[in-house]
Amino acid sequence: MDFSSLQKAIKGRDFSPLYLLHGEEAYFIDQLEAAIEKHALQEHERAFNQTILYGKDTDHLQVIDAARRFPMMAERQLVILREAQDMRSLKELAAYAEKPSPTTVLVISHKHKKLNGNLALTKNLKKNGVVFESKALYENKIPGWISKYLKDRKYGIDNEASLLLSEFLGTSLGKISNELDKLMLNLAPGTTITAQIVEDQVGVSKDYNVFELQKAIGHQDPVKATRILHYFRANPKAGPLPMVLGSLYTYFSKVFRLKELHRQRASKQEIMSALSLRFDFFLADYDRTARNYSEAGIRNIFALLREYDLKSKGVGSNLAGKGESELLKELVWKMMNMR
Repeated sequence: MDFSSLQKAIKGRDFSPLYLLHGEEAYFIDQLEAAIEKHALQEHERAFNQTILYGKDTDHLQVIDAARRFPMMAERQLVILREAQDMRSLKELAAYAEKPSPTTVLVISHKHKKLNGNLALTKNLKKNGVVFESKALYENKIPGWISKYLKDRKYGIDNEASLLLSEFLGTSLGKISNELDKLMLNLAPGTTITAQIVEDQVGVSKDYNVFELQKAIGHQDPVKATRILHYFRANPKAGPLPMVLGSLYTYFSKVFRLKELHRQRASKQEIMSALSLRFDFFLADYDRTARNYSEAGIRNIFALLREYDLKSKGVGSNLAGKGESELLKELVWKMMNMR
């Protein structure tokens, strides 16, 4: 069952005795868990019929004991096991999952990774309950997700703004939704969010950000790179070194992969899919960088990124005398001389 269908069933109070919510993306798990918590019980039923347990602090016997109890003055009771991935005896719930109580809704929230599908527990959950795998979205799906999230709340967003937000915030939907919620607090419903609004409200510049910096390095544009470095020096929160290093590694990893795909004579569609690219202009950007750097040069860039990651942590560098902005400046110029 997909996310939307499951949400609809929950809101319609069509409950299963068992739910396994597992996978890489915590956002969907949190949303479904919250929906079950909201709709499974009436407000006055929760004091005696809702139990919340945490994997690190409990074991299978406590979960089973809670799940086997009868509801008090209610149609059902609700037991939520949060952070189930931290419970050492989780697989011992297999026997309960084989014969669950019909008056209990047991929710197992297993975040950041899938539960092993070969376990008896997983098989019993599939047989007698609902299993939802929460998959992380690819980078090229994030702008569309942002647009839909805002549309559902009566806001619009233009393409430039959605791309800017997706590039700045990454792929964590929890982080993105929190930022969008804060953004909407300051805007009237019906507003179309533009890149200028994002720059004013979120604090990310459409011209001076880590993604423009990586493009400047890749395109061998020292003037643009210098402007961005000056902006980062004046606005340290706009380009913290750990974030820049991570972004540059991802960028040049894709460039390296692109050169390999070109050698294999991959089609444009195959390349777009392999690199998780949504628009043609992204591919044009990577192609230009790939022409400017050899594979040996990119390998040297990876070595530089590792070196400056260590320096940023105080290994081989005296940060008391050389701050992050100076380290970043050194790194950028060395990268632009790697061909």
